[in-house]
Amino acid sequence: MKTEVRKIEDLKSEVAQDALAEAGKLLRSGQLVAFPTETVYGLGANGLDGEACARIYEAKGRPSDNPLILHVADRAMAETVAAEIPPMAEKLMAAFLPGPMTLILRRKSIVPDRITGGLDTVGIRMPESAAARAMIRAAGVPVAAPSANISGRPSPTTAASVLRDMDGRIPLILDGGPCRFGVESTIVDCTGPVAVILRPGAITREMLTEVLGGVKLDPALVGAGTVPKAPGMKYKHYAPKAPMTLLEGAPAKMAAAFRRQVRQLQKDGHTVGILASDEVCDALADFVPDALRKSYGPQGDLSAIAAHIYEALIAFDDTEADALLGEGTTEVGLGLAIMNRLHKASGFHTIQI
Repeated sequence: MKTEVRKIEDLKSEVAQDALAEAGKLLRSGQLVAFPTETVYGLGANGLDGEACARIYEAKGRPSDNPLILHVADRAMAETVAAEIPPMAEKLMAAFLPGPMTLILRRKSIVPDRITGGLDTVGIRMPESAAARAMIRAAGVPVAAPSANISGRPSPTTAASVLRDMDGRIPLILDGGPCRFGVESTIVDCTGPVAVILRPGAITREMLTEVLGGVKLDPALVGAGTVPKAPGMKYKHYAPKAPMTLLEGAPAKMAAAFRRQVRQLQKDGHTVGILASDEVCDALADFVPDALRKSYGPQGDLSAIAAHIYEALIAFDDTEADALLGEGTTEVGLGLAIMNRLHKASGFHTIQI
């Protein structure tokens, strides 16, 4: 299969309109289309067609009990797949949608069992991205979509990274430029008496608490075993090819700790890659080559870290690195989402400093 990449950054252009029309036609016919959102690129299929959704699992090599999210263009489309929208969900929709948030709601029977992992709930997301919503409208159906990468690998935030994993697997990639947030949507379970965060994202725990007055974190976020209600809860995710160890602790002590770990790994014969802040990367310039140091921005700049971690992890696959060291950050605000992704990428292999 030949994979075509079509630019849609100027949505009003004839080029973009033609590409969106083609995407809608492909989706309606049961094919897959990769598309940009404000978080990461998605791999979309007709969310009401179980056979089409099965092609997502095949293209990604994704476990069949890992649920998919339904992307909708507007409230009316959400109501076609949600059995009910409880008051807490109403509050969240009013506050944050369209935006980088997915709501877990009771599903209608129109939603195929194939995408829910056998559950009676479904994740519903209304993207902030105008390009994503335009594509969904062109398709005329909710679009089921996980991230557009091989399962378990870092999620793509550029069309080039999508092509790296999906070339020859899907017919079309819509190129809308780099994603703004760089980490997947916040997933909130609204089916119980209290809202539960199943996956942290750009809509932070603090933001949710301000609207709802209280919110819980799912135990699975710290590695407890459970049936996954949402993507990313059960399996190792976001991982580069080389194993990564995450260093956590005081920012002021990071550079010295990295030096110790790099020296030991090099002594053991490893080629070491570094995913860290500007400060740590600069401190290691004398004995880790430029190609093996990937900075995610200044220490504590959570927006920069979120926007850069996935592309940096992907970039290490083109180096000789056979061991990676990553720098942790705070778990406050957006830091909770960042650390969730870094813990998953490292398989929870961490060193406290």
